[in-house]
Order: sequence, then structure tokens, then C-alpha cells
Amino acid sequence: MTSGVHAYGGGSFAVVEGTLWCVGGGGLLRSRRQGDELELVRRGAIGDLTVGDGELLAVRESEQGDELIAVSLTEAQQMRTLVASSGFLGAPRPGPGLLAWTAWSDHDMPWDACEVWVASYSPGGRIGSPVKVAGDPDESAVEPRWGPDGALYFVSDRSGWWNLYRWDGHTVEAVAPIAGECAAEPWELGYASYDFLDDGRIAVVVQEGPRHRLVVIDPCGTVRSVDLPYTSIKPYLAAHGTTVALIGSSPTAAPQVALVHLTDDSPRVEVIARSEHAELSKAQVSTPTELRVPVPGGREVLALVYPPTGSTASWRAPVIVRAHPGPTASCLLRLDWQAQFFTSRGFAVVDVDYVGSTGYGRSFRESLYGRWGLDDVADCAAVADHLLAAGRAMPGQVFIRGASAGGYTALHAVAQDGPFAAATAVSAIVDPDRWAKTVPRFQRAHAMRLQGGAGRVSAAAVQRPVLFIHGTADQVAVVEDVRELADQLAATGTAPELLLLPDVGHYVATSSQAGAALEAELAHYRSVMAAAATRRWGHTAASGS
Repeated sequence: MTSGVHAYGGGSFAVVEGTLWCVGGGGLLRSRRQGDELELVRRGAIGDLTVGDGELLAVRESEQGDELIAVSLTEAQQMRTLVASSGFLGAPRPGPGLLAWTAWSDHDMPWDACEVWVASYSPGGRIGSPVKVAGDPDESAVEPRWGPDGALYFVSDRSGWWNLYRWDGHTVEAVAPIAGECAAEPWELGYASYDFLDDGRIAVVVQEGPRHRLVVIDPCGTVRSVDLPYTSIKPYLAAHGTTVALIGSSPTAAPQVALVHLTDDSPRVEVIARSEHAELSKAQVSTPTELRVPVPGGREVLALVYPPTGSTASWRAPVIVRAHPGPTASCLLRLDWQAQFFTSRGFAVVDVDYVGSTGYGRSFRESLYGRWGLDDVADCAAVADHLLAAGRAMPGQVFIRGASAGGYTALHAVAQDGPFAAATAVSAIVDPDRWAKTVPRFQRAHAMRLQGGAGRVSAAAVQRPVLFIHGTADQVAVVEDVRELADQLAATGTAPELLLLPDVGHYVATSSQAGAALEAELAHYRSVMAAAATRRWGHTAASGS
């Protein structure tokens, strides 16, 4: 089940007293007993389900704004509004006679400016006068939750990094300063990047560049890393006793649900569910290495380089540079079957953490505002140029691909001179100004902040072959913009390839058409390589004659 709240959903289910509450099918659903059909109890875009005292708390969105709602666990038709806003709300978290939540305006994204609020709360009654605990125009405070000590904890980037803080009802103090991100960029509701162990310690997921690690914070504030076989951990921690449940993966292991028993200095990992098919667990995979490339301004661009599967240390191959979506997302050090699809066919795949990515602090994340389509393109090109100069990439066989915002980056990369021979744009944004008007309400502020860079992709500027892959049901980046650009390219004589996927939304990679999309992308690159080889052969033959 998924929720349409804030376009990306999150917090889509809760279980209490044998009853399953979840979202999907146009609203809030309930099943009283195992095997019963789900009944629709409330329509609307609803998410971030949380169990209160005798009632279910949730976020409900409309075009007019957000509400925090409370639904009776016994009389589902009884619903009351606790808080209403013309902006956005999230994370309703009940505590001892109190309720905490997050709020941000419709001019901000939650990773730009987000506040944590608290008010007195009693089930069945009204909440008291709200008090702001944290957050301002230059601070993102997210993921509030009540600790066993009765204090309110939350993650704030007031130091430049998302770190854990504690509010005792009077003052706010840092729990443990860490030069890393102790929260994920909040695209979805319901994230849990930390949780409390019953011995007073706190388990926290920390992102540093493309890597995640699990740490435990002692009551005195000492931070200790937990040795795990995972380099990527989802922001869905759940602690019970001294055990933490998590979803982890690595470059050689697809996501696993594991229990990490933290009873002594040697944590024990118990895997309870695996995602990959049994036959894939023994497949040979390409494992990435980290590459750091200096760029103007005194900074470095980090990239993950996947060599062709089974290649030697001196490999040389066609290269696919990938610009991640977001663009606040990041490269992740985990098993990526899409990358393996290409590396098993002789390509190298390179993921680029271009400026604007998460995992490097607030300043780096904000640096792409007003520079979209410029600095992200320059970072991807710098990595490609480095691989060409190092003799890894083959001239004329370096490609760029991206999805969503990454598709916009890929298109601008071939709308100028550079190292790329062709581009693939999946679910691409092509006109930031128009996108700002058509994008779902949640993301409009993001579109506005990114504006002012390279602007609309101009068909006349595109210099290399392009493959568009787009779902006809995409509500984040509407298909009409891509159709229009494709028509304009065709009129200029640069006939693009256009693969439209009926009834597919924004996430092509997780749709039933993902395989067809990958095959089309592979054929696109091979076609460009074959055409270049034909031109070279014709030139050689002409010279010989």
C-alpha cells in the first residue's frame, strides 16, 4: 500500500490491538482481523500513521494545506482535527500528556526550514497552546520522538550537520556532535533514523558521503560505531530491549531485514529476511571503488566507479555516468542491480555525488540552488574527463543518464560541448519554470529554489543523441513536457528516441516496465557505438582509397 500524501507518501501503516491500519485505495483503511478485507474508513491523502492513546494520529493533505488528525480506534467515523496549516505538517508523536509534530511553510522544503512544535495533548480533547522547540528559516529540525526519560529528541542541522538534540521542557542541548548526517533527507514521512535502547543508549544511523554506519550513543554522550556488514541503512530503525531492527545492504548484498543484538562489545547480526532471489545471491557482481576528482573552487567530487563485471585491474571500457535524482539524494554504497545489468554487459557505471547531494552537510546541499543544470553538469563532466584522461573510459563511448532531476542534468550535459556521446533521460524534468507550476504541492518550493540556473532544455542546443523514457501516468514530471521537447528535437533533425510506458508513474525503475526500459537504454548506447564505428570505418576506407 502507498499513500499520496506529500506526493511521496510514508508512514503508511500501524498495527494496534490486532487491527491493521494502512493507507491506499484513496484513503485510510482498516482490517480488524487477519484475513479480513480492508475497509475504507476515511478518504483523502493520509500518511505518517502513529498510534496514540485510544486513537490513531495521522497527517492528512489537501490542496488547501495539511491537518494533523486523530481517528478513534473503536469508532473509526469519529475524527477530529488537532492542528491545521496552510503549509505542511508531519511526525505527530504523542508523549506523556504532550504531542510533538513538525511544520514547514509552503515556501520551504523540510530539509531547508522545518520546525518542531509541542503542545499539551489529551485523547478526545483539544490540544493546548503550541510551543516552538526548534527550527527557523536557516534550520531544518526533523524526526521528533519522545525518549524514555520523558524528554523530546529531534534531529537538527543548526550546526551544519543533522545531529541529535534533546529538549527537557526548558532548554535544548546537543546529544552528541557528529560530522555526519544523523537523518535522511525527508522526502517521505515516517522516517526513524534513531531509536532508544532500554539500557539508556541511543542507536543512530549516520550518513557520511555515500556510506551509512550505525552508531550507539552512551548516556554520557560517547559515540561508538557498530561493526556491521552493511554500508547502506534505511531510515527505519526500530529498537526493542538492546536489539535494533534495520534494513541494511552492501555492494554485495541486496537489502536485508536484520536484528542487531547490542548486548556486548561484539554485536551479533541475525538476518531474518532477504530480498534477492536465491539464484541471484551467488551471481558475480561488480563492486565499486570511491573516486575523488578535484574541481574548481577547491572542492572534490566523489563518485562510485563500478568496473565491468569480471574485469582486470587495468580495465578500459565504455562508461555510463549516472546523475542521481533528487537532486538532494546521493550515491549509496549498496548492491544496485541496475548497475549490474550494464557492468555484466561490458560497461563501467559511475555514480556521481554532484553538488547538492545529501551526506556532506547543509552548505553542500544548498549549493545547487540557482545553479541547477550548471554545477551538477560540470561535476559529472569532470568525473568523465578524469576517466578519459586516466585511460579508463573510451573516447566517444562515454554516456550520461539520469532520472527525474538527474534526467534534467543529463539533458543539459549533451546540450553543450563535453565528453558525453549520448544521454538517457528517465522521467526527466525539462523546464524548471513549467515544472514549478505542474509539480505536486509538496515539491513546488523545491522547484522554485532550484530555478535560475541553466533554465529550460533547448532543443536547438542538444548536440548528442537522446533517449527519453517516461511513464504516461507520471504526476511529478508530466509527460507532455517530454513529448514537446522530443517533437522540437525531431524538427531540428536530431531525431530522439522516445519510449513511453503506459500507466507507469514517476518511478520507472520499480515498475513492471523496468526491464523493458533497461533493454531500451542498452540498445541506445550500442546503437551510438555502432554508428560511431561505422563512421570510423568509412573514414578509414576513404583515406585508404
